[in-house]
Amino acid sequence: MTPLKRIWHFLWEEDSIWSWIVNIVLAFILIKFVVYPGLGLLLGTTHPIVAVVSGSMEHDGTFNYWWHEFPCCRDQLCTQSVSQKETYTDYGINEEAFGQFPFKNGFNKGDIMILWRTTNTKLGDVLVFNADHRLDPIIHRVVDVDIVDGKKVYKTKGDHNCYSADFEKYIREENAIGKAVLRIPLLGYIKLAFVGLLEMVK
Repeated sequence: MTPLKRIWHFLWEEDSIWSWIVNIVLAFILIKFVVYPGLGLLLGTTHPIVAVVSGSMEHDGTFNYWWHEFPCCRDQLCTQSVSQKETYTDYGINEEAFGQFPFKNGFNKGDIMILWRTTNTKLGDVLVFNADHRLDPIIHRVVDVDIVDGKKVYKTKGDHNCYSADFEKYIREENAIGKAVLRIPLLGYIKLAFVGLLEMVK
């Protein structure tokens, strides 16, 4: 048997633990260094696929409940309870406008989001961006778009959050990674479980 045939047999026909391990390693290398960069090139972003790692975009119950009755705080001290309707009214966004936004029912922790280049990002789009002093990118909804020195500046808010955090009140265009265009429910839990496992063995 030639060396090439031995390798082929080992990878695709042999049913041993070492064959499985090598296949997993090769799959990881292929996805990490070929598939992922290829998708990024095609979709125009450095992060074509992201897993949602928090519940900041989740909606509790139906859209109607979330919009009208979901209790929210006007400020960090929660001196006044308001609805999401009142919160978004402060941004100049009404129910009809929100109903036209992508992912108007939000999405959940553990979902996978497919991203597209940030060209033509507008009010209501779901933006992934790098925030100062934060390790992981943030994925929140754009609630304001401004032009400063000829470049776009975004303000975002998580649908489940009550207000915009300080780090998302002035997002420079160069910090924007991509906007979400497709949701794959729950698939991101594979990544979350893997990351959790790595943290346990540290």
